[in-house]
Amino acid sequence: MSKANSPTSSQAVTPETTRIGWIGTGVMGRSMCGHLIDAGYRATVFNRTPAKADLLVYMGATRAGSPQEVAVASDVVFTIVGYPQDVESVVLGEDGVLAGASAGMTIVDMTTSRPSLAEKIAEVAAEKGVASIDAPVSGGDTGARNAALSIMIGGDAEAIARIDPLFRLMGKTVVHQGGPGRGQHTKMVNQTLIASGMIAVCEGLLYASKVGLDIPTVLQSVSSGAAGSWSLSNLAPRMVDGDFDPGFFVEHFIKDMRIALEEAASMNLALPGLALAHQLYQAVVAQGHAKDGTQALVLALAQLNQLDWPPTS
Repeated sequence: MSKANSPTSSQAVTPETTRIGWIGTGVMGRSMCGHLIDAGYRATVFNRTPAKADLLVYMGATRAGSPQEVAVASDVVFTIVGYPQDVESVVLGEDGVLAGASAGMTIVDMTTSRPSLAEKIAEVAAEKGVASIDAPVSGGDTGARNAALSIMIGGDAEAIARIDPLFRLMGKTVVHQGGPGRGQHTKMVNQTLIASGMIAVCEGLLYASKVGLDIPTVLQSVSSGAAGSWSLSNLAPRMVDGDFDPGFFVEHFIKDMRIALEEAASMNLALPGLALAHQLYQAVVAQGHAKDGTQALVLALAQLNQLDWPPTS
């Protein structure tokens, strides 16, 4: 399909008419793009470490040599990379998505990034007749694998509605929060809630361990009551098992908390719980766990209390 025949903002998104581009095929992106391929969409993919895209290529995706090449071959391009500077590079760089984009295309950044950057990209994209949507997600590797993510969306309502079928293939909760940057602001709310909640989960487990309770049995009681949360149900069992494989990297969570703290500071808003969580996660990094999952927070708090973790039976 030539760019001249690419779908416009008024045409339906279907596997027959819409070419998908995907940039960032790590823990989350690989599963998310895989759902689109499984639904019959043709995909062109790029990752800075080519081997991380091998599974998607095996599934039928075409490998590109740059974000620009992805854009040339696509009608809707998704990005989910590590840091705001990565977003800026793959979208606004010399060989970025916008360098290969043409009018009528849509860019969807699913990275957790700065709201101001989402606003900037939307403004630059609009000058080329390109729609830009910020759509960060929550749900971790499990949500990505099970197409059960919560997707928080900012951008033009018409552009979002047109590609809604794609969001529904990746998530169960898909909510438009407002204009450009509003998806990212909503994700900052999400990360603030998780940050303090993770401290509570770890402290509860340490208390149970210290008094000699059987932690899996304790979790049966508390997970379904008023104390229940996604982190308690999904991450606490991993902590007990000593499983710190990343569903979401510690280093990326620290990045998210830093963005939220910077946004809060710009509004003269004090968030002491978030600030404490940020400091505690810095201790996790100091212990060498930057690339472990966020559940590794329990290791820092166990060391603070001079407790062995995971607990021995």
